[in-house]
Amino acid sequence: MGYTGRCACDTVQVVIEAEAVSVRQCWCRHCQHLAAGNATTNAFFPAEAVSTTGELVWNSHKADSGNELHWAFCPQCGSQMLAYSTARPQFRGVRVGAIDQPHDLAPQAIIWTSEAPAWAKLDPDLPHFAGQPPAAPPKTD
Repeated sequence: MGYTGRCACDTVQVVIEAEAVSVRQCWCRHCQHLAAGNATTNAFFPAEAVSTTGELVWNSHKADSGNELHWAFCPQCGSQMLAYSTARPQFRGVRVGAIDQPHDLAPQAIIWTSEAPAWAKLDPDLPHFAGQPPAAPPKTD
């Protein structure tokens, strides 16, 4: 299975030819700025499985974790599309809001809860991490 998506003005399209490795909701302050006060919800895929058409503009920021975070958006409408971290360059985070419906991409964990505002509603059934979660152990076959 794969996924398709687009920005709000249809200038940028994304094609994902893989299943998500994980889906996380992030409450770090930087993500709150990017999401206009809320958390970002990101589905992570192997980088080679994600392709885009249309112009993207990339920006970067040194995250509280110490890693460099890179994110891309449509220069026409401002829709957030992709992100990746220098800690895990083999993955691309795709903003779940950019992925076409219907899809099965629900958050599996909530990260940087220590920076969530007091009014945030955090799903008690999901794992919570006060900061950056540890990297997943390597898969062994």
